[in-house]
Order: sequence, then structure tokens, then C-alpha cells
Amino acid sequence: MTSQPRSTINRNLILLLPKQPALDWIISVDPSPSGYLTLDRIRQEQDAFLVLEGKVQTVEGAQRWIERRWSEHFIEFLDSWFTDEGLWPKRRTRAMFREWFDVQFHSMVWDMSDDPITHEQWD
Repeated sequence: MTSQPRSTINRNLILLLPKQPALDWIISVDPSPSGYLTLDRIRQEQDAFLVLEGKVQTVEGAQRWIERRWSEHFIEFLDSWFTDEGLWPKRRTRAMFREWFDVQFHSMVWDMSDDPITHEQWD
């Protein structure tokens, strides 16, 4: 691996980042809350989505792409924190999703390795 960019890939990157209401929920349902959770900490390790270059070309397009799948993204986030669905918000809406998450879009994705990209299926 080199420290210089090797090439770009034909994908754009979309990040879904939790906002304060998401952190407030985590803290409110955590049976043993600790002071280590901050918004910065929970935003550090989030899922990243690679989409075909040209399919999504703007921040607004990334927002639309995420919102077409808002319910499944919401469920994945909640489940990643607490698998007990009884702790999840009962009525989740698209408006609530917008209050809980920011969307970031990156049109340039650099491949910093000479190794081939591999895929792992998560069925």
C-alpha cells in the first residue's frame, strides 16, 4: 500500500450519521448508562454505503436515496444498539428519521490499495 492515492473507484459514498435525538434515545433506554457516550463517539463508526457513480450525484440525491430506505436504516441502527425491540421507539416516521440522522455525500472515493476489492454477502 502506498500513501498516495492509487485510483478512484466508480462509486460514491453515503454516510448516515446519528444526531442528538438518537443519542438521547440510547441514553434513555440503556440499562447501565455510562458517561462515555457522546455524539462525537457514536458518529465515529457508522455504516457507509457505496452507490454506483452517477446514480447519486448530489447531497440531495443522497438524501433521497437514504429516505427511500429510511425504515430499514432506522431498524438497523436501533438493532445495532439494542436487539430488544421493546426498547425501540414505537412509532417511527420519516420525519423522526430526519430528526435522528444526517446524511453525508462524497463523490470522490479513493482506493488506496493495490489489493482487489472483495465482497462479502450478508443475506
